[in-house]
Amino acid sequence: MLKNPCVSCGACCAHFRVQFYWREANQGESEHPVPAHLFEELTPQHRCMKGTGKKHRPKCEGLKGRIGKDACCSIYLNRPTPCRAFTASYADGVKHTRCDDARAAHGLLPLKLSDW
Repeated sequence: MLKNPCVSCGACCAHFRVQFYWREANQGESEHPVPAHLFEELTPQHRCMKGTGKKHRPKCEGLKGRIGKDACCSIYLNRPTPCRAFTASYADGVKHTRCDDARAAHGLLPLKLSDW
C-alpha cells in the first residue's frame, strides 16, 4: 500500500490564503470550530488562518514541520472548509494545478497518478 503523498507535503498550507466564513470558528455554530488563536479577522463575514494572508512567504501558523518532508496540520480535525475542500493532484484521479503550483513554489515536483 502506498503512503498518501499529501500527508507530509504542506505546500498548499504555505502558498494560499485560507479564507473562510466567520461561523466556522464559532463554538456551538461549527461542528469543528477553528481554534481562536489560529485565525484573524479579514472582513465582517470572513476570517483567515493566521500567516496565510502574508504577501510574501505565506504559511499557516497551524502547519508544523518541514514542507515536503514531515509537514502536518496541528488542527487537522478542526481545519476550515478551504482546507477540507483542497484536492491534491491525482488524489481523485485528476490533475489539480493549484496543488502543482503550490508544490512548485516550494521546489517540489508535481504529484503523478503513480504517487497514489
